[in-house]
Amino acid sequence: MASESSFDVVSSVDRQEVDNALNQAAKEIAQRFDFRGTDAAIRWAGELGIEMEASGEDRARAVLDVFKDKLVRRKVSLKALDAGEPRSSGTLHKITATLQEGLTQDQAKKIAKTIRDEGPKGVKSQVQGDEVRVSSKKKDDLQAVKSLLENQDFDFAVQFTNYR
Repeated sequence: MASESSFDVVSSVDRQEVDNALNQAAKEIAQRFDFRGTDAAIRWAGELGIEMEASGEDRARAVLDVFKDKLVRRKVSLKALDAGEPRSSGTLHKITATLQEGLTQDQAKKIAKTIRDEGPKGVKSQVQGDEVRVSSKKKDDLQAVKSLLENQDFDFAVQFTNYR
């Protein structure tokens, strides 16, 4: 009897890569000529929050663009970044962004439904908290499901972990 193989579908970001991207963005902002005299800055605001600020709304948006560019270069999905609109805070304009960690129940159900509707027969999906466990007797079916999920245009980032 063949044993079942499985993997987990999760939505997470590598905190170290995000931290590296943030530090690179801070360096670039400090060195670029177009940010001189604009009080532009980027920093952590809590565990999963990032705060960007500058003296003008357009400069605050430029700080966000620099940060997004650094995230892309470090292969962190921009779907995991939820940035708000610039808001005025005294003389500065601030943008607060949060990193999305974990799948919500609706997102997990959406993944399970996609696997059930479009995936190969014999593949089982099970929602477990903030992740989805996908299992099958055939490893080829698991590869097909992984490929299917990678090609779906979800509005959240998905990664695959825990191959067994």
